Amino acid sequence: MFAYCTKWRPKPFFDDLEVFGPDSNSERIVTLAEARTYCRGLARTHYENFTVASWFLPKHLRSHFYNIYAFCRWSDDLADEVPESTESLRLLDWWEHQLVDCFCGVAHHPVFVALKETIGQFHIPIDPFRNLLVAFRQDRRKVRYDTFEELLGYCRHSANPVGRIVLHLGGCHHEANLPLSDSICTGLQLANFWQDIRTDYRRGRIYLPLESCRRFGYGEADFERGECNDSFRELMKFEVDRAEQYLLAGQSLVEQVSAELSLDVELFVNGGLAILKAIRRLNYDVWEKRPVVGKLSKIQLMAGAWWRTRRTPRMAAT
Repeated sequence: MFAYCTKWRPKPFFDDLEVFGPDSNSERIVTLAEARTYCRGLARTHYENFTVASWFLPKHLRSHFYNIYAFCRWSDDLADEVPESTESLRLLDWWEHQLVDCFCGVAHHPVFVALKETIGQFHIPIDPFRNLLVAFRQDRRKVRYDTFEELLGYCRHSANPVGRIVLHLGGCHHEANLPLSDSICTGLQLANFWQDIRTDYRRGRIYLPLESCRRFGYGEADFERGECNDSFRELMKFEVDRAEQYLLAGQSLVEQVSAELSLDVELFVNGGLAILKAIRRLNYDVWEKRPVVGKLSKIQLMAGAWWRTRRTPRMAAT
């Protein structure tokens, strides 16, 4: 299937699972060049925001970001796209075995063939990858969060490890940077949750903390009706404001990371803030319409981020 790698585009997930999954009979050896092409295709096809951010990455980091994204994409699809929970958890166990083998120097799946180069070059430990898998398994086992602290625990596995991996890629994985990175990633995760309340509920999940729902008088029956009443708007305002605080609390990371990463960090922060602004612009009615950041807004975000990062002094990475 890799005969024409320069023209190859990713097939639907289940086709790829049939070719590369644990039940495949294929003994095809994937070369590093083919694996890089595969990961690049996943990143460019599935996530437009990632593509926008990657325009500003230095060329020598771009393929490594694609490899990290491809790992996350496969993990997410194994958790979300496989209908039956038992089968999904079986596949996530298989995926973790592939990860462990990769760190032992053995890789056959194209994602791990590419990822092996990345983890070796940047000395990335296995822990953040394993923490991500904890979150993906949790999505199959836990569909309600009683307290905000419980939700933060989920974010510590689902979002924060990605930021820590990025710090490794930029040579900025220092103790002082970790809480800033975690704050940004948690804020982004929360913004994505509030953006996708309708979609997540259709999957049977509620990420809004139930303690907050009780506080503002919004119950399960209201979720079933997809009702945007005054209680829901007050609830959403509270949670949107809280997500914004996390993003702003980590914003100084832009000044701490290397010049080659500063623009992307700025874009991720401002992208999260733009999602929250879009929710406010809809008067918090995410049931009726999914809030999105339009093309013009994205261009303005990029231009503003470029200007600010060029004028902001940064600490040199060591």
